[in-house]
Amino acid sequence: MSTFELHTLESAPAKAKQMLTDAEKAYGFLPNLYGNMAEAPALLEGYLTLTGIFNTTSFSETERQIILMTNNRLNGCTYCMAAHTTISQGAGVAADVIASLRAGEAIPDVKLEALRQFAVVINETRGYPSDADLSAFLKAGYSQQQVLEVLIGTSLKILSNYTNHITHTPLDAAFAPNAWTKG
Repeated sequence: MSTFELHTLESAPAKAKQMLTDAEKAYGFLPNLYGNMAEAPALLEGYLTLTGIFNTTSFSETERQIILMTNNRLNGCTYCMAAHTTISQGAGVAADVIASLRAGEAIPDVKLEALRQFAVVINETRGYPSDADLSAFLKAGYSQQQVLEVLIGTSLKILSNYTNHITHTPLDAAFAPNAWTKG
């Protein structure tokens, strides 16, 4: 098994240093995911850029976290489940929604559950939803634009979840209270 370096500000490649500095200022610490992504500065830049783009979609913070956490769970990413649980709590996502996402269970709110189910379909079918899947999502009150915006969140999680799988990213202390194991 190959061991990847968990970069710090000092050890990171030059092209990653400013991104890591900015992240440390924003979070108050340097997330280990970013330290691992720094090995490939283009990956780190792509992830940060796509995160910014995803945050400009028409989805609310709760809806974005539903897409992200659903993919984290399906992809078995223990790091991102803990991180996004913490992020969701800080963003005011309802506790019952977070609990449902961590357990892979239905969200009590019908519209939000339709979003969770559609995120599952996109992940599990690798982007081949059926006409019935699309219709159910649209009937729940979402738009064609949002069908495509789900792809941004799904793509974002491929970048982070797969990085964590490959590099075995250690969980940051800030996320440890929300540690998660796939069941």
